Amino acid sequence: TKAVYRAAQALNDAGMVALRFNFRGVGASTGSYDEGHGEQDDARAALDWLEERYPALPLFLGGFSFGSRVALTVGLDDDRVVGLLALGLPVGLDDYDFSFLAETTKPILVVQGEEDEFGAGATVAEVLEPLGSHITLVRVPGADHYFGDRSEELREAVEGYYASGPGARLLAAV
Repeated sequence: TKAVYRAAQALNDAGMVALRFNFRGVGASTGSYDEGHGEQDDARAALDWLEERYPALPLFLGGFSFGSRVALTVGLDDDRVVGLLALGLPVGLDDYDFSFLAETTKPILVVQGEEDEFGAGATVAEVLEPLGSHITLVRVPGADHYFGDRSEELREAVEGYYASGPGARLLAAV
């Protein structure tokens, strides 16, 4: 999606290496949807690939929509991951519980469209606020789930967090 592309640009601009990939069964990827289980394996395989090629760099894990749920789940349990990124967090889906995010101190950036149909900015703020100060929520005014014509604001939020915000401390520690 354009949102993932712009976030990857922002990470590159902040001095990071970014890998974008599709889960099994998406686009030209082989396999089929596995209700989040196999997709977690896909995320772990991506981390393995990055660690092998860039062993001296810290690993961050992020995703968009369903991918954000997968990234947060995998990244929370993987000691190699030092920070997390979620774009368009789908808090409005009944079977998604995000209370597990209170179990970590890893910094998490959530960028949410104020008009996101799967969790408007205000709704996401209500869900995340009691989970801890390690979570930074950036609400993008006028943006829907896909960030449409607000992708530049999304890029600025991600780059700012990692270039001079809380994420910058993680990069400086390397």
